[in-house]
Amino acid sequence: MAVEPLSQKEIEDRLAELPGWSVDGDRLTRSYRLGSHFAAAALVVHIAGIQDELDHHSDLTLGYNTVSLGVNTHSAGGAVTAKDFALARRVEDIAPGHGAH
Repeated sequence: MAVEPLSQKEIEDRLAELPGWSVDGDRLTRSYRLGSHFAAAALVVHIAGIQDELDHHSDLTLGYNTVSLGVNTHSAGGAVTAKDFALARRVEDIAPGHGAH
């Protein structure tokens, strides 16, 4: 089943539900600042697990106390799709101080 790119309106509507996330070029992006390098590294491990579970992977960058993600859907020509927002929602739910607790 092919994954279709989202329209600009669909992207804007979904971004309204995910504060802190944005579209940069053709990628859905978000950065998190954590209290320590260890906390940032732990978040990367959790995100990697979610990505494997969803079989949808972002570019994931670990800084000293930051984690940055950038994702689009290669099978949709590198466009932003519902799969990207599903990943973003799952990450947001586990990010310390950011998700639903």
